[in-house]
Amino acid sequence: MSAEAPLLAVENLRTEFYTDKETVRAVDDVNFRIERGETLGIVGESGSGKSVTARSIMGLVESPGNVLPESSIRLDGEELTEKSESEYRGIRGSEVTMVFQDPLTSLNPVYTVGNQLKETLRLHRDLDGQTLTDTAIGLLEDVGIPDAARRISEYPHEFSGGMQQRAVIALALACDPELLICDEPTTALDVTIQAQILELLAEIQVERDIGIMFITHDMGVIAEVADRVAVMYAGEIVESAPVRSLYSDPAHPYTNGLLDSIPGNQPGGRELTTIEGEVPIPNGAATHCRFAPRCPKAFEECYELAPEPLPTTAGKDDHTAACLLFPEDMKREDAVDEHRAANTEGTDE
Repeated sequence: MSAEAPLLAVENLRTEFYTDKETVRAVDDVNFRIERGETLGIVGESGSGKSVTARSIMGLVESPGNVLPESSIRLDGEELTEKSESEYRGIRGSEVTMVFQDPLTSLNPVYTVGNQLKETLRLHRDLDGQTLTDTAIGLLEDVGIPDAARRISEYPHEFSGGMQQRAVIALALACDPELLICDEPTTALDVTIQAQILELLAEIQVERDIGIMFITHDMGVIAEVADRVAVMYAGEIVESAPVRSLYSDPAHPYTNGLLDSIPGNQPGGRELTTIEGEVPIPNGAATHCRFAPRCPKAFEECYELAPEPLPTTAGKDDHTAACLLFPEDMKREDAVDEHRAANTEGTDE
């Protein structure tokens, strides 16, 4: 990790949603960093808190949701949680942008793709005239849309699904952001187009030296795109590691379950392994391991103590797991004591 401030530093992020029946803590004490030129993959089942984490960073959590005051989100060392909505609008698009799963949610069907690109450039970069048009065409060319000078006058429905997503990426890049958040951007695309979009994002990252936060439920995609991986479950990061370490030596039982569910990972043509049950709705601070009811390795203390993210082995600080089985080079009772001590420290803070 570089000595200078990371591009993005998220610390103690907690985001809650208030309903008539309960308070849902959709994101609970999430911590991670993204360096310039790095891709952090965030993976987990639906309901794990991945998209809420992204929207919290973007300042897009609306009532009845709220990012709690103890949360910290720093972009280039600048605290975002203290920004007003008008200040945040200046940051969205110019410094951090987001690509969503369905491109049609980002493209207005009644305006041409060119009009939408030009509006973004006009607002954030103060361009006009022929310079505005040429820049918009250049952006479409940058994302691999052929005959961009003609297609800039077309409407979103005249683009294929893959071309729509390329246009959305062009919109996201229009103001030369430092951080690009991709929320399952290839899920709605077929495998061939998905590969093209992933290759495009890799090329853009190299050319522009931007940080990318890539959200998906697909462990196969994460293996292709990420430098580091954060595995989320029920609002928490349960494992964090460099991508090679995570795939070669997965620690948390939930991570193992996700990897075992990848088609082609089963030797001898065995049926896919499934994780029984569903992701619980976290309605408060964790008092035990939230994965315990679904975990094949759960033991008594798992239902009594919330695990803390600790190194999987002593001194291996770049690979952590929130599981009472770790550090694995300790006896079980000693590992549990380590988590109990870390839990107490967190409460004291």
